[in-house]
Amino acid sequence: MTRKEKYRFVINYFVQNNPDAKTELMYDNPYQLLVAVILSAQCTDKRVNITTPVIFEIYPDISSLSKATPAELFPLIKSISYPNNKTNHLIGMAKKVMSDFGGKIPMSVNELMELPGVGRKTANVITSVIDNQPNMAVDTHVFRVANRIGLVKAKNPLETEKQLIKNLPKDLVHVAHHWLILHGRYICVARKPKCGNCGLRPACTYYQKVVKPTLEPQ
Repeated sequence: MTRKEKYRFVINYFVQNNPDAKTELMYDNPYQLLVAVILSAQCTDKRVNITTPVIFEIYPDISSLSKATPAELFPLIKSISYPNNKTNHLIGMAKKVMSDFGGKIPMSVNELMELPGVGRKTANVITSVIDNQPNMAVDTHVFRVANRIGLVKAKNPLETEKQLIKNLPKDLVHVAHHWLILHGRYICVARKPKCGNCGLRPACTYYQKVVKPTLEPQ
């Protein structure tokens, strides 16, 4: 199967089986999503969703968060990974949004990356989820799944992002990000992928080259 055929197969599969894929982070507006995504680095969405309601109750908007102190915010996120860094990132992010962007979350990747705690992946998530921009956030799931299937042949997230953007239809990039994340989270898991439950087997390089030969009679 050629790479073009792989993309066609994978896209058709997800369009039929998960056409409305979206983030599992809970949010009501760009501010809440940005806070949640910053907190989600090296942490599960489930844990973030448990943590954010009290944050949003006490700090309902970017202005109130910008006035928080580390001593006030830290106890609210201490169950999250790297709480010290993320406390400083959230407050620093809010202060910069207020001072440099008039209190409005910017919607360009480059401007978002000026904010503390916001790297390329986070900026791509915000712009694709909120604004449906054709930006591909590559986390560990996207990197693993895209390489296993053979959609890309990449050594790092940036290479993966560029190859996916090049080969995916522009209007599907924002949802394809969620297709790959969710597939990696629940089916194509890191240690022991659940190939028996995967509908992408016919197009998957890993399955065809690694798994299938072990199932065939010798």
